[in-house]
Amino acid sequence: MSRALEAARDAAGRGEVPIGAVVTNAAGTVLAVAGNRTRELNDPTAHAEILAIRAACAATGSERLVGCDLHVTLEPCPMCAAAIGFARIERLYYGAPDPKGGGVDHGARVFNHPTCHHAPQVYGGIAETEAAALLRDFFAARRQA
Repeated sequence: MSRALEAARDAAGRGEVPIGAVVTNAAGTVLAVAGNRTRELNDPTAHAEILAIRAACAATGSERLVGCDLHVTLEPCPMCAAAIGFARIERLYYGAPDPKGGGVDHGARVFNHPTCHHAPQVYGGIAETEAAALLRDFFAARRQA
């Protein structure tokens, strides 16, 4: 999760919402690291999870990331949760919960739907305090500006 937090800090430095994601394979080797780039790329789908999944798929030469883990600093939104399922991610580790926009343990709860073809093992609250502080501080600074 430390690499994901680093990517989140880098995203904040670019003026992006500070969310970072890392994909590792079964051996624990890092396949991809990404932070949000929605503003930079003018792309509403350029969430950290999506970018990390795309890069990991390119690195492995496959659209499936079977046996891989995703570490992300914030509970994934419904779009990202769907991509996680489509990529067949084995385990999802996330930091802070997202009661307003989450799609895993809040909101849409994508993996609980009967039409979901693949649901990863989910572990929330990993480095939650630091991940939540990054987001809280980022938005507090925006409100004061």
